[in-house]
Amino acid sequence: MIQVLVVDDDTRVARVNAAYVERVPGFRVVGQAHSAAEALRRMAEVPRPDLVLMDHHLPDETGLAVVQEMRRHEHQIDVIMVTAARDLATVRSALRQGVLQYLVKPFSFAGLRAKLETYADLRRTLDRGGTAEQSDVDLIFGALSSGVVPDLPKGHSPPTAELVRRALLNAEGSLSAQEVAEETGLSRQTAQRYLKLLERTGKARLTLRYGDAGRPEHRYAWATHT
Repeated sequence: MIQVLVVDDDTRVARVNAAYVERVPGFRVVGQAHSAAEALRRMAEVPRPDLVLMDHHLPDETGLAVVQEMRRHEHQIDVIMVTAARDLATVRSALRQGVLQYLVKPFSFAGLRAKLETYADLRRTLDRGGTAEQSDVDLIFGALSSGVVPDLPKGHSPPTAELVRRALLNAEGSLSAQEVAEETGLSRQTAQRYLKLLERTGKARLTLRYGDAGRPEHRYAWATHT
């Protein structure tokens, strides 16, 4: 289980975020903090959390100041910023301090789930140890990027695109739109729409499966699969 500390100055928001985290398999909330001082105190406790969901606007310090203090004490804890701060100076500072993901409030459960599942995939990849080929490194650093498609067309949701991406990445072979719908809980029409988008942008690869009769079945695989 990945142990998570939720940091937010608003106790109600912290409870909501903690409830979201508990709904994602493989994650467990081990504490909540509502100030920088409380967050640092909880990080020093044993066992320490693996991951912190960090708000930026705290009553005594900023979230990034907490991250700096973490690094100074060499706490090996990963950070996902979960904040309403959207100015580029803060985003740039988060990048420079090694924040893995940045989720802007307000967000849905699906948005947070996508970030957490991507983080879990990253941990599994890194925990394998050994050496990495360039393709492995590209996948690792690609997991840190915030979006599947750089500029989604109007009417498309990044969390939904991430759900479809994960379904393709986790599949042993190609998937049909119906299979993606069953895997993600989306409708078949929605799954088909996002699969076509990913195929048009070069993220997914389309193949046709011919049966005994009728139209060929469209099947999709993530383009990095060989």
